[in-house]
Amino acid sequence: MSESSRDGVQSWTESMSARERIRSVAETLREPRSVNWISEQADAAWSTTNEELQDLVEQGQLRRVEAGETTLYQPDYTRLLFEEIRTLIEENPREELRSELAAITEEIEGWQATYDVETWEDLEQSLADGTLASDELRERRDVIAFWRENEEDRRLIKHALELYSDVESAREQMTTVADRATS
Repeated sequence: MSESSRDGVQSWTESMSARERIRSVAETLREPRSVNWISEQADAAWSTTNEELQDLVEQGQLRRVEAGETTLYQPDYTRLLFEEIRTLIEENPREELRSELAAITEEIEGWQATYDVETWEDLEQSLADGTLASDELRERRDVIAFWRENEEDRRLIKHALELYSDVESAREQMTTVADRATS
């Protein structure tokens, strides 16, 4: 038994199959990566990694990028965007999305007032001010990270709200067609 298992914590090689680890690495890529790199990160055999990546490309979850003699892989960011928007719509009532949008806007307005800036970029520029103490620098860096995350969430929520009615209509059509087919 490994030391981590004795402590009640399993390593991911013990808790996930090689293919699950490969998918996990592939889904979180921030830049195109090679089979070798993904294989190493997933702690999986090269042949298994190559097979799984080919399957993910065929399923439309990854894109193959040719970089000279090397083949690299990256997520299909467009698909990920639409999946995230769809999840927001399916898992949240419209009013909840509106409330979250309002809360995000309120939080950003609070930071704008507190730091007398308009954007997180303006706040980032203030980090160069030589008069800030280390705790103030840390606080501002944390706020910048939260602000950027809030802006991304706000963008996704706005898209979800713009498409909410269309998705509801499509869902109703699917239900109506399914009901007719079973009657």
